Amino acid sequence: MLTTLKTAYTDTRAADLAWALGREPLPALASLDLELTGAKLQLRLLGASHQVLLEEERGSCSETVACIPGSSTPLPLGVAKRVGDWEYEFAARVEMLTPGSFAGRAQELLALVSDHPHGLAGVFPGSPHAFTALLAHQHEGQVHWRTWHAYPQDGQLVATRTRVGVRVPAARLSPTPG
Repeated sequence: MLTTLKTAYTDTRAADLAWALGREPLPALASLDLELTGAKLQLRLLGASHQVLLEEERGSCSETVACIPGSSTPLPLGVAKRVGDWEYEFAARVEMLTPGSFAGRAQELLALVSDHPHGLAGVFPGSPHAFTALLAHQHEGQVHWRTWHAYPQDGQLVATRTRVGVRVPAARLSPTPG
């Protein structure tokens, strides 16, 4: 799903993005509710980037990547945490692109996400290449999502990748027969 967001472009620098786990739902400009096997997922576009809410019988999880006033947690390159019965993994990278490459990459990503049944993309006013996009899927009982945050004025594209799945207990070692 592709939408034009009716708001000022507030997260104007990749360096201003912060990451938070477990925040309450923030006001969304657009959202997409998904039912994946045994899990409810809500992809949310914020004026300041994105939030993903995951809920299933084992509990809930909330990821926010946005310009969060007063946040002291910058966007990490990677995070691996236990969240209840889940393993949560997050990774982020910033791509530097030339203006021509940026326009092509933006068009490619917007086409991919807007045509996907589990995708949500929002374009900010002022530039067709200023956007936030989210794409989710489920694989082998784990929920995955990817996001892209575009900053055409700086030629920066922030890409994130998240995986949330049931924690697998460590294998028990059995005594070896003598």
